[in-house]
Amino acid sequence: MRYELYYWSSIQGRGEFVRLALEEAGAPYVDVARRKNGEGRMLALLGDEALACPPFAPPFLKAGKRIIAQTASILLFLGVRHGLAPASDTGRLWTHQLQLTIADFLVEVHDTHHPIAANLYYEDQRPEAKRRTADFLGSRLPKYLDYFERVLESNPSGPTHLVAARLTYADLSLFQVVAGMKYAFPKATARTARRYPHVMALHARVATRPRIAAYLESERRIPFNQDGIFRNYPELDR
Repeated sequence: MRYELYYWSSIQGRGEFVRLALEEAGAPYVDVARRKNGEGRMLALLGDEALACPPFAPPFLKAGKRIIAQTASILLFLGVRHGLAPASDTGRLWTHQLQLTIADFLVEVHDTHHPIAANLYYEDQRPEAKRRTADFLGSRLPKYLDYFERVLESNPSGPTHLVAARLTYADLSLFQVVAGMKYAFPKATARTARRYPHVMALHARVATRPRIAAYLESERRIPFNQDGIFRNYPELDR
């Protein structure tokens, strides 16, 4: 099957978590919006009232006649099909739970630069962004990283993966979170990295996986930029 991924053409965003899973699986896919008239096709599907299960927003994945939306749901689907999730129901639910926690984390990252409204420019809410980021870096970031470090430490199969003894899409997603934090908050991330050796080791390990390494060096990987979830504003990185 050749998948069709629908997401914005110029940002990594939530679509990147799906791209990483597709790349690691070696699954053929088309990044639709990055092709000619692709965003028009995506918007047409979003407005298609004939769809039985319409997506609310990108990303969404077309697999045959099926359209699946929401990052965590897409990854649950791909994980089962491509060996990126455990075989047991318990393991799959646990992996899904971790992905939903990462989704919560991403909301808080986004709100560091848009704490009042997504429709306002960063410059329109800069004082509020500084206050929000100070709280995020001081309390919320450690809370999330403490959790994932603890999950890795308590894995009966060892701290190399979040779930059991094999790579799952949750590992790929945590890799992306760390990569994003290194871009958006390089000083704060470097300052706290020593407290989370297993999280940082997982990030380094995923980056060396052959398919992921090839993807990171390719033009398919959209660079981090000031329009995505992870944005680098030096005045916020303290």
